Amino acid sequence: MIARSDFVAYIAQRICMALVVALTAGCATERGVLNFGIIASSPEAKRMTWPPSEDAEVPRYVFAGELTGEENFRAPQEKKTGARVFLHWLAGLFDFEAVPVVLQRPQSGVVDENGRIFVTDTSRRAVFVFDPQEGRLLVWEGATANTRFSAPAGIALGMRGEVYVADSELGIVVRLSQKGESIGVIGRGELRHPVGLAFDVATQQLYVVDTHDHDIKVFDADGRLLRTLGRRGEKPGEFNYPTYLALVKGELYVTDTMNARVQVLDVETGESKRIIGERGLNVGNLVRPKGVAVDEEGNVYIVESYFDRLLVFSKGGEFLMPIGGSVQGADNFYLPSGVWIDTHNRIFVSDMFNGRVALFKFLGGEAE
Repeated sequence: MIARSDFVAYIAQRICMALVVALTAGCATERGVLNFGIIASSPEAKRMTWPPSEDAEVPRYVFAGELTGEENFRAPQEKKTGARVFLHWLAGLFDFEAVPVVLQRPQSGVVDENGRIFVTDTSRRAVFVFDPQEGRLLVWEGATANTRFSAPAGIALGMRGEVYVADSELGIVVRLSQKGESIGVIGRGELRHPVGLAFDVATQQLYVVDTHDHDIKVFDADGRLLRTLGRRGEKPGEFNYPTYLALVKGELYVTDTMNARVQVLDVETGESKRIIGERGLNVGNLVRPKGVAVDEEGNVYIVESYFDRLLVFSKGGEFLMPIGGSVQGADNFYLPSGVWIDTHNRIFVSDMFNGRVALFKFLGGEAE
């Protein structure tokens, strides 16, 4: 049996040797590579298309992977030198299984010009930032200097890399710098339950869905309340617990959740121009719509959370096709919430109770 003093000396000697190796090896670290768990050109991806390829229709969408957390960042293959092998062996003596940082209840998101993917998470009470340039996952928890997020929901990009985050429980919209530092608060005392956000770059105005007030409040860049759109009701221009927004080419798409529809408003007048979707139990009908987004070809994407589907409509409101609602597979959503689109025609769906963000690629052409 090895004496305790001899064992301690043995370990101490190994630690000293490891420190020498580490000092001579330097402190540089390699960045991870953001991956979505699937290669778009792989046979697996090609089997997950919508409409299904076996239906003899031209596929318009393909599953391109998912975001779940820090495991989406794969470290580059490192060269296993003798020193590295030794250091890994030594570290293994004291290695305890680390709990990975993962999405819990993702709500909504957005992608900036640098490819950073921002995802709000109400359960984690934070904003996840998947940063491909830094090669790592960041978690922003601070709403203000003295307050952490409580229920972050909608998110939008402002000027100069600023990020706006609506916190439904705090009743405010938080302004963050591009580094995640708090630089101001909007709507304190004026908002009851903010959810969806949209920022108009042309006018530098921020549109905020105040769900419990059944309206949309519009603020200027300094946080002053300019006007309010809508009121509670069922007529065009009225809302019943609205949730999310999308602002595209002078039109504001509003998910009028409890009225089971999406209203399209003129941003200048606030008047309702048209209505997309109707209440019903058939595929293509709406019951509890949540997130809404519009791609560069005018296709409208609506998250139907009650039936766990992503529904695709034409700009004019014609139902084109569903994605989701299956028992198994990449489109097996469980109470999805938000949807957003980047400049590469990638469609992100926050699959809330599956703790992930599902990613689809629009292949172009009419979705009908």
